[in-house]
Amino acid sequence: MTNEAVAEIAAQWTAQRAERQARRNLEREDFDALARAGFLLTAVPVAQGGTWDRVETSTRPLCETLRVLAAADPSVTLVASMHPAVLGYWLATSDPAQPAWEAQRTAAFATAAAGRQWGTITSEPGSGGDIMKTKTRAEPTGDAHPELPGQCYRLSGDKHFGSGFGISHYMFTTALADGEDAPAAFALDMANRTDDTVTVIAEWDGAGMAATQSHAARLTNVPAVRLAWDGPIDTLAMNTGPFIMATFSSVVLGVLDAAVDYARAQLSPKREGMRAFEQVEWARADRDHWLAAQALEGALRTIEQGDTYRSLRAALRAKTAIADLAEETLRRLTQVLGGGTFSRRSPIASWFEDVRALGFLRPPWGLAYDNLFATSFDT
Repeated sequence: MTNEAVAEIAAQWTAQRAERQARRNLEREDFDALARAGFLLTAVPVAQGGTWDRVETSTRPLCETLRVLAAADPSVTLVASMHPAVLGYWLATSDPAQPAWEAQRTAAFATAAAGRQWGTITSEPGSGGDIMKTKTRAEPTGDAHPELPGQCYRLSGDKHFGSGFGISHYMFTTALADGEDAPAAFALDMANRTDDTVTVIAEWDGAGMAATQSHAARLTNVPAVRLAWDGPIDTLAMNTGPFIMATFSSVVLGVLDAAVDYARAQLSPKREGMRAFEQVEWARADRDHWLAAQALEGALRTIEQGDTYRSLRAALRAKTAIADLAEETLRRLTQVLGGGTFSRRSPIASWFEDVRALGFLRPPWGLAYDNLFATSFDT
């Protein structure tokens, strides 16, 4: 996806900002536009016609793309970011000693090259955001999937926060296979299913990321293919974790970019008449925006060095810091800009809720700080 294509799409979306911020649903044409521009190919290896090289070299350009797009439309960009994030489970881990895994990797990338959008519907009520605490059951069927090689199952259970529901062809999730104690990862086929296998039990009505269609759903014998990785999914999660957290952080930072740029344009003409409090709060907002950008830069530089564990620590800290800084910065901007920011006509009102929503994303606050503490004594 070229910088020119990204800039063109972002400019179109920015021009429609007021209408887009009022949306409560996704529009297929946005994702068709991204596909035409080559976005789906960011999660396809170069050898299969895509633009992906490896985690160390491909994370930064993808994050830069997401940051620009998020400044224009956070909801669409968040859903779009799930596509490379989910395929990251295959992208980040290769093992020639596992031919079934390698065959599935090739097939998964081929679906993206063919225009299939990937997403995720992994979280469950009561799990605290921990995808390993799943109660969804997976029953083997012995079937064969036409696109993805691997063991076929039918999944039943309750899921929520399915960002991009109704847009994604495939969705990543976790479940407990019959007779097993540890959870496994699966690809749900959301297109080739009957209508009675997935029931929306609560449409997304969040104050932030309002148009992501992050519906809650009840799965009833939904066709799925198990990831062919022969080993604990912790290994896959570790390898792709830095990449996923960096992409989500880029979405938060893109929203913050837009908010600070908007506030700067509003405040510049009256800078000489700003009260002392307003001057200080604006200066702090500008400073914290800079700090958030440095946090992402630090994570990206660590990822580029190729040490998976150090990258995971850096990306986790960056993601948490950026979420904190973004929320605090938006609060400061509302105080400086005044009561007009409480109006739905103000883009600041939407951006404030967007960054609050993003602070809870993978992992949410409680789990994030568990992980921060667990790794805080490492060097």
